[in-house]
Amino acid sequence: MNVPVITIDGPSASGKGTIAERVAAELGFHFLDSGALYRLTALLAMKHGVLLDDEAGVTALASSLPASFHDGATWLDDENVTEAIRAEAVGEGASKVAALPAVREALLGRQRAYAQPPGLVADGRDMGTVVFPHAVTKVFLTANAEARAERRYKQLIEKGNSANLAALVRDMRARDERDTQRAVAPLKPSADALVLDSTLLNIDQVVETVLRHYHSIRAKQI
Repeated sequence: MNVPVITIDGPSASGKGTIAERVAAELGFHFLDSGALYRLTALLAMKHGVLLDDEAGVTALASSLPASFHDGATWLDDENVTEAIRAEAVGEGASKVAALPAVREALLGRQRAYAQPPGLVADGRDMGTVVFPHAVTKVFLTANAEARAERRYKQLIEKGNSANLAALVRDMRARDERDTQRAVAPLKPSADALVLDSTLLNIDQVVETVLRHYHSIRAKQI
């Protein structure tokens, strides 16, 4: 189908999820948080005692992932896991299972199926390079590790969780290293992506920039 797709990729805590959701709302498009699928896979593996580096075991779980998104929440079977998948340990697990080629292949078709009319905004780490290589608009959103760690720190504190800023910076850099150096679908901007550094920008400014970029591209296609 000729469905317009906007991809927003970037490292952990770059704000891509918030931006993608806002852009989708502005355009009336569907929204895909691809990272949630990997987080759900990691959470399910943890629940079943499957080691995160057991490619066959994790892939089996990903292939029949009992996940759904409705009522503003994320569900695993009949359990609301919206908060559970945002735990730091689950995020770390997601980064590890995402490095497994068979797991990525198992989730590929599921992600592409979200491209439905009137359009889709998808955020992740390889949306523009692998999942939707022909997307009409591609954005690679980034920010320095310190800024991203500080954002995550504030989120955790606001939710009443304990957090250590220095540890978050270390974890952020380790995750960046793992995501950029993996053999399959490494984290990197596609050649035709708008690379946008959000370190000194607020959410409204980033959303405005992405929308302006999208409308500019669409205007040239008409």
